[in-house]
Amino acid sequence: MTEIEAPPHPFDAAITLTPAAGGALRGRTRPEYANMVGPFGGVTAATLVQAVQQHPDRLGDPLSLTVNYTAPIADGDFDITARAVRTNRTNQHWLLELEQDGVVATTATAVFGTRRDTWSDTEPDMPSVPSPDAVPARGLSDFIAWSHNYEMRFVEGGIPAQDAGEHPDSTTTLWVRDTPSRPLDFPALTSLCDVFYPRVFLRRGRYVPAGTVSLTVYFHADAAEIAAQGDGHILGTARAHRLSRGYFDQTAQLWGRDGTLLATTHQWVYFKD
Repeated sequence: MTEIEAPPHPFDAAITLTPAAGGALRGRTRPEYANMVGPFGGVTAATLVQAVQQHPDRLGDPLSLTVNYTAPIADGDFDITARAVRTNRTNQHWLLELEQDGVVATTATAVFGTRRDTWSDTEPDMPSVPSPDAVPARGLSDFIAWSHNYEMRFVEGGIPAQDAGEHPDSTTTLWVRDTPSRPLDFPALTSLCDVFYPRVFLRRGRYVPAGTVSLTVYFHADAAEIAAQGDGHILGTARAHRLSRGYFDQTAQLWGRDGTLLATTHQWVYFKD
């Protein structure tokens, strides 16, 4: 009997890249990861990490990533070019561009490198929260397609019902993982850094037009620490510092169940109100 090969995980399908003309890599948007305008920003960021990871000149693993969403990405094919602008002994600096029909829709810089054993410490404490099993699963709105790819268990700051009224702070804390479950790796962690809905929704108690302009991820964990998480839940907590004149920041921490700080992330977001 011929063994039927299982289809790839939806996330792996979404970040798949194949060689294209001129040394570029070609990807394609997936309806499963659609957002209100274009694809989910987290999967776009993850695809950029994947572009460097599969480059033959890559040194080490991701240390940081900054993505600038310059224009909406249309449904269909896109091309990514990745260029190492400098390689040092332990770190490597990359420039990336995502194009559609010759127009740049996303730019990024990334730093990859190797890590050394040194003295270490983590200053913030992991939030004290109930275990994932003690928190009911609750997603975002049904019309947000990408959110169906994540199991979300909100400890605090779940997405408000429309016209719920203003909330005094912007903090959301939740357990989250891919669904179907999938072992954590650098691209998946990158995407998880963007699962937090815009903080202005919580503060205003309703949906308003909003979108990420720039996203930065700092990877604090190495490959072994990330692999140790398996396919379990990750704890994420996010908040804003100031919302003003059509923009706000959004900062977050992502923790493993073992108390390892895996990544921190910062966003600059526009909104209309």
